[in-house]
Order: sequence, then structure tokens, then C-alpha cells
Amino acid sequence: MTQAALKAQTPPASPTTMKLDQIMDPTHPLCKDEIVWMLEYIKKKVAEEDPQLMDLSQPRLLQNFRYFAEIALMLIQRRNGFDQEADRLKAWLHEAAYGIYKPDSVKSTRNG
Repeated sequence: MTQAALKAQTPPASPTTMKLDQIMDPTHPLCKDEIVWMLEYIKKKVAEEDPQLMDLSQPRLLQNFRYFAEIALMLIQRRNGFDQEADRLKAWLHEAAYGIYKPDSVKSTRNG
């Protein structure tokens, strides 16, 4: 199948997926609003008892919560300066969203 045919079969990404991909992109600089948006998104998924989270083990869920809390505390304790700790913050976001957010490379290997 050609690339064009594959793209035609792939449904367009939702605005939420596009925002998640942008926030999680290692080259994208984070701002406070995006970090807060991500925490709210994770909170919503937990409150909805998202099936992707239900498949995770209790130790993994605790690890997700640990990183969620680390990010929240970073927001509380530091007003600015996210650019100075961007790599660590990105890693924490990936850990906090584990099971909810799957990068395109993972999505495509699981779907194809």
C-alpha cells in the first residue's frame, strides 16, 4: 500500500491528540498553561476511570501518581523557569501520562 493510501485510511487526529502530541514533543518548549492542561487531562482520565488506566498494575498507577504529584509541586514551588528543567519535566509528563498517552511511534506499531 502506498503512503497516500495509508494516510487516506488514517482518521484525522483529534484536537486533544494534536495538543498531547505537541506538549509531549521533546523539541517543543513547555509553558505553564500546557503543564496545567496536561495535569487536568490526566485528572479527567482518572476521574472517568479510563480503560487504559484500568489495565495498569497498582505499582504502575502509584508511579503515575508520583510523577503527577512531582509536576504539581514544581508548579506550586516555582513560578517560572520551566525551560531550565524542561527535559526532566518532559520525562515526568511522560511518566504521569503512562497508559493514557501513547506517542505516534507506539500507536502505529500497536495498530499496524
